Amino acid sequence: RNWLPFWFVFPACLAVTTFYLIPAVLTFIFSFTTMGSETGILGSRYVISANVIRELRGGSFPPDALRRIDGKAYIFDRKGLDALRKLRLKPGVMTEIERTLSGRQYTSERRLLSDLKKLKQRPRTHFERKSITKRVVRTVKNVEYGSADDLRKGLTDIGVSLEDRHFVALLDRANRGWRWTLGNYRELFASQFTARILLNTVFYVGLTLLLFNTGFALLLATLTFYLPAGQSKFFRAIWLIPRISPSVIYVLVWKWFTYDAGLMSAILGAAGIEAENWLMEYPWTFIVLINGFVGASMGLIIFTSAMQAIPKSILYAAEADGAYPVQQVFRIILPLMRWPILFITSYQTLSLLTSWEYIQLTTDGGPGFFTTEVWALYAYHTALSNYFGNLRYGYGSTLAVVLVLVGIGLAFIYLRLFNFRALVSDPPIEN
Repeated sequence: RNWLPFWFVFPACLAVTTFYLIPAVLTFIFSFTTMGSETGILGSRYVISANVIRELRGGSFPPDALRRIDGKAYIFDRKGLDALRKLRLKPGVMTEIERTLSGRQYTSERRLLSDLKKLKQRPRTHFERKSITKRVVRTVKNVEYGSADDLRKGLTDIGVSLEDRHFVALLDRANRGWRWTLGNYRELFASQFTARILLNTVFYVGLTLLLFNTGFALLLATLTFYLPAGQSKFFRAIWLIPRISPSVIYVLVWKWFTYDAGLMSAILGAAGIEAENWLMEYPWTFIVLINGFVGASMGLIIFTSAMQAIPKSILYAAEADGAYPVQQVFRIILPLMRWPILFITSYQTLSLLTSWEYIQLTTDGGPGFFTTEVWALYAYHTALSNYFGNLRYGYGSTLAVVLVLVGIGLAFIYLRLFNFRALVSDPPIEN
């Protein structure tokens, strides 16, 4: 019986830990790494590319070893001979190769092809000889190794033995795995795009929040509060349509409404205004409208519920004293609405800071270069989807961490502005 509350709470704790706490902690950790699509997330990867060889050339790295690393080796050791047997050569050819070439190593394919022609039981066609070279070839160039030991073994296979200091230098340049770094935060503050995207975010959040999510929602709630019950319920139901509509369909309706052959152009064309793609010409206007109508519907529900919870006797007394509806709103309703206004302002601020779905479906940050790119969309593009395909998990996590810190800071500011302590304190009523 004592364990019963635990089993009721356990599913919720498990869900919060799995879908919130663990992702949040991992995002914070990833922000201090160079993780990306090139490095993966599982650890070290070593690839000796042409750029690595070019960086090592001309320094203290042994030239002969570098030449072998840059080239190929054709080795008739046990591994190479086992690979040749899978070709199913004629028994006489395979026997001749084992007797004559076993243990030999070539650095030139041309020299190997020449020696294959000299065999008594030689491969007859050039295709057969090329097949043999492909089976015994070894190289470390452009080959991915999962650990430093694997890379050293690959070097040993082609006859390259390096001193520790040279091997460390090679590892450092060939490392394609992620590393711990503070560079993401330095890059963020040094980037020329940060200010542009920050201003876009402030403009988008501020305008949408003040005009629609809080301001327009409060206006709608107040107007419907004084309507007859049947009319007010119908009006509120209409305003719920944007919120309950699927995002893709909702945005498609707006695109149909605003494109050059859409409804808006048809209406304005009757007034002699030339048709154009209004969404692309005035992207911020429609992004604010699209997001604002969705946000206003939620504010309408919360504010309406709060107004209906106000004791009717207070409004009746004010009306008996001659207070008009406008006076009731500013003297009675709004002062009693500090709690719901605080909640909607805080919640919608955090919601808008992390909002990118409608912007992606509408303009995807365009038109043009970062025209409507906001912080959350920039983090998504950086970490999960961009035009160039070079996904940067670490830098995207850094953007997300900064966004969370900004949201926490704004929440504390709201609590201070709305005097949260007074809201939760005991009412000053004398016995």
